[in-house]
Order: sequence, then structure tokens, then C-alpha cells
Amino acid sequence: MSRGELFARCRELIALRDEESADFDTTCIFQDLLEEKLPMFAPKEPVPEEKAAEILSLAKRRSEGYPLQYLLGQWEFWGCNFRIGEGVLIPRPDTETLVEQVLDICRRNGLDSPRIADLCSGSGCIAVALKKELPGAEVYAVELSEKALFYLRQNTELNGCGDIKVISGDVLKKETAQQIADLDILVSNPPYLTAQDMSELMTEVRYEPESALFGGEDGLDFYRAVTELWINSIKSGGFIAYEFGLGQHDAVKTILESNGFCDVELKRDGGGIIRTAAAVKL
Repeated sequence: MSRGELFARCRELIALRDEESADFDTTCIFQDLLEEKLPMFAPKEPVPEEKAAEILSLAKRRSEGYPLQYLLGQWEFWGCNFRIGEGVLIPRPDTETLVEQVLDICRRNGLDSPRIADLCSGSGCIAVALKKELPGAEVYAVELSEKALFYLRQNTELNGCGDIKVISGDVLKKETAQQIADLDILVSNPPYLTAQDMSELMTEVRYEPESALFGGEDGLDFYRAVTELWINSIKSGGFIAYEFGLGQHDAVKTILESNGFCDVELKRDGGGIIRTAAAVKL
């Protein structure tokens, strides 16, 4: 079977589920399995039978709703590659807004070597992106899930950030917060989906770990607990920065202000949605 014929078959399979993403998804699978950036440059080139079967198998799984990112075993974030799989949240472009906001804070305040903690670090995408942009920073990445820690440790090494201090711990427990002090910036993309959100998840998202998605009945459990518990780990004049879901900005702002943070700054993502908030510790 030629590459062109195989591509058409795979695209047809995936299009049955999602016509809009069929070309992109098929191309990604071809790039990954054939290890070529432009796999369709030679559409008449034959594909070995075993390789063709493997490609078709991935296309079938994708057509059933299995996440493309898990099929490929890696995904890009902030120009870096991150290894991922079941058990760790898939990095999303929206989260780059949080990285941008933290970097803005550092630029405005002359923080070249800040002490930063990334809570609920998951794949480590935020911690790695910040370390890449701020080589002099002392970065901590805190994660509870053993499955996520497996990928987090790989990703720090893979991206040349082996000096990120990975901490296995529950961010909702005092003993974890007590391990880190004098932070210039605390950053987190915690679970923030509501109970209703969880009942309406797309098939692809259902493969991701519930512990990284569900934030309690109103989605705000982590914001309440983390803000109160970790405030003593942040130095006076230090910052806290959160990502959150659609329409949660007012509630997160109130939580921050009621816990002694001020000058709350909200930032919109590429789609125009208010996605992140940063505030200063009084």
C-alpha cells in the first residue's frame, strides 16, 4: 500500500468521528510512525506491511476517541517536547498564558533568579518552561501522583532541566507546604472542573486522570485550600499565579483577596477567555 492510499484510509477512519481534525491527526500519526516531518512528500512510496498495520491501528484508536497525544506518547508545549501517557494531564496551549504571566511578573520586578514552586506539576510543562526562560531560577515541581511523577522526572531530564527539584507530595497537606519557604512566586494549574463539568466530559478527556481534573462541586476546592495553606511559603511581596476555567475568575479573585493577596491581575488566553490570575502577598 502506498503512503497516499494509507493516508486516505486513515483519514477516512478518523473523519467518521471528527472531520475537522482528521487531516491533522492523520499527519501527526504518519510523522510519528514514519519518523519524517513531511511524510507525504512522496505519496507513492510503499509502506511496509507491518508499519502500515501499526499506523492503521493508531488511526482506529483515534477514531474511537482515544487522545492523539497519548497515542503519540509526547506533545509540544512552549516549544519543548513532553513525554506523556495515561495518568498525566495533557499539556494545553491555554496553560502557556500562565507561563507568560509569570514571566511578565519577573520582567517587571527584575526577578532574574526567582525561587518558584509549581504545584500540581503533572508533566512538568510549567516548571520546565519557566526554567528554560529563567535559567537562574530555583524551581520546585510538586506532584502527588506516581504516574505523573514518572513523566515529570523524565521531562525535566529530557529538556535539560535536571536541576528542577521534584517533590513527591500532596499540595493540600501542611507538611508538603512546610518543605518550601521564601518563594518569590507560587504557580499552579490545579484541578478546576466542577461536578457538572465532569458529567459532560468529551470522550478524549475521560482518558485523562480524574485527580488532575476534578476540583470539587464548584471546581474551587484547590484554590481555597492551596491559597490558605501555602501563603506562609511565599515571601512578603511575593506572587501567586493560578490558571482556572471559564467564568471562575471572580471567585478566584475573591479567594485571593480574602487570604491577604492584593493587586489581582487577570489575563486572557489566545481565545479571549480570562484564563489566569496573579496577585501579590501583602
